[in-house]
Amino acid sequence: MAILKLNNVTKKFAGLVAVNDITFEVEKGDILGIIGPNGAGKTTLFHTICGFHMANEGEIYFKGRNIKGLNPEYICKEGIARTFQIVQPFGNLTLIENVIVGAFNRFNKYDKARNFALEQLEFVGLGKKANVRMKDLTFPEQKKVELARSLASQPELLFLDEIMSGLNPKEVQEMIDLIHDIRNSGVTIIFIEHLMKAVMALSDKVIVMHHGEILSVGSPEEVREDPEVIKAYLGGAV
Repeated sequence: MAILKLNNVTKKFAGLVAVNDITFEVEKGDILGIIGPNGAGKTTLFHTICGFHMANEGEIYFKGRNIKGLNPEYICKEGIARTFQIVQPFGNLTLIENVIVGAFNRFNKYDKARNFALEQLEFVGLGKKANVRMKDLTFPEQKKVELARSLASQPELLFLDEIMSGLNPKEVQEMIDLIHDIRNSGVTIIFIEHLMKAVMALSDKVIVMHHGEILSVGSPEEVREDPEVIKAYLGGAV
């Protein structure tokens, strides 16, 4: 069953077509990787699905309901959460306070929100630092807190925008394992990533974008061997 379905979605900025006629489906429980060169429209597509941009054309269905035009906070309440390419912490707040922000999407009492937020910090391995201020964390730790904040909203569909950028190989493997654990908990995942090791390790299906359009769709192996993908993006480096 498709949890997310896009029909002919287009997003324009003045004369620029950033996302052009995008159609695809994501099955519940799958992990979809989206790759492509810088400027291909990947993050704009995320923004458009999650309500930060309004699609000029097309329809976006989540669990059968058209969510095109809804504001991000309402889309979050529907069951969609995301992280951002550039980490956006509340630097003067503690880890637990940052994650409580996400938990308030589901809980209206502080104690319940705090307890659930702490569970998410423990899930990402940062429970012991719950009372540390965000600005005192390392960059990889901040990425984990942003992930915990997204999970605290109890999403059914999670968007991850280059969550592994800037991580060393050990940290990348930790994040791959964590994403597998999230999927195993029942969350469907769509992620943007340039690191092909992660794309190959995680994806059930891969979409390759180029100039705002879908260039190729298939399994990681199929996409890796597609001559058009190699020419446009991979450059024979896989």
